[in-house]
Amino acid sequence: MVKLLLLLPILLNQLQIARLKYAGGGDWYNDPEIIPNLSQELNRRTNIRAVTDEVHVSLLDEKLYQHPFLFMTGHGNVSFSDDEARRLRHYLESGGFLYADDDYGMDEPFRREIKKVFPNSELVELPLDHLIYHCFYDFPQGLPKIHEHYEGSPRGYAIFLGGRMVVFYTYNSNISDGWTDRYNDPPEKREQAIKMGINIISYFLTQ
Repeated sequence: MVKLLLLLPILLNQLQIARLKYAGGGDWYNDPEIIPNLSQELNRRTNIRAVTDEVHVSLLDEKLYQHPFLFMTGHGNVSFSDDEARRLRHYLESGGFLYADDDYGMDEPFRREIKKVFPNSELVELPLDHLIYHCFYDFPQGLPKIHEHYEGSPRGYAIFLGGRMVVFYTYNSNISDGWTDRYNDPPEKREQAIKMGINIISYFLTQ
């Protein structure tokens, strides 16, 4: 029944990206236009029909299972209670997907909290030839770097259950900042960010 609820929006050809509201003090709510902007580009460039309104859900929200794709970002701390960690694990085991984008300062707390969710699984770095970098647009060098927060290359990590990716985490890339125009990024940077966002959604829907 839970898996059916998660699949229903996709079966109805209507995807709504839900933003995860979490505790701990990090600004989970930053840049409220990023999901509507990406959804508009999905509708314009692909056959995916995405709802352009943003919704917020917490892990204990009764509506969690109505949203198969969760997005989280922010600066600073993330905290999952034991109940929230168990709920997130069940959600992901039931067909859900979590995309997390470090907007600077989220790396250490995110890694700590996702370990609560999957204590026996590791975030593994994806190779450059992984399908998520090539499924709609081609990124031969992997993740684009939209904003410079740390030295070095951007990195993409994932957790897999039974061969299915359930968590995708982007570090030192800050793709989601490129889904807004508030930072006056060059057009080519915004284009890279939007294309990579479309790849993430496309991969989720076809894996």
